[in-house]
Amino acid sequence: MADGRLRLHFPRVEIIKTMTGSAERTRWWQAGELVIDAAEPQAPLPQAPVVCVGGDIDENVYTYRDMIPLPLDARGRVACDLKLAEGAGRISVRGEALRLEMDGVPKYIEHIRPG
Repeated sequence: MADGRLRLHFPRVEIIKTMTGSAERTRWWQAGELVIDAAEPQAPLPQAPVVCVGGDIDENVYTYRDMIPLPLDARGRVACDLKLAEGAGRISVRGEALRLEMDGVPKYIEHIRPG
């Protein structure tokens, strides 16, 4: 964390894309960073690297559980409460703005067909 800005790097984010007019979806991966401005950690931040296994992203009146909408660029009352693997605790932070900055281009994994 530097100058009140917290950057959480995710080397591999899984993206599910819905195709207009189709019951099928596609799965992709891409690297990215969740950036929180005016960040106020609610607990001590763990030592990196850690593995995120889910959690909540709060964007004003909306809560996204175990997912983040793309694109994401929000201002107001924002927060993240992320669960970490292997008993590493949580990352719980409040702030005034948050965004997801994706790196490079998404890489295709597979089609997801309805069961």
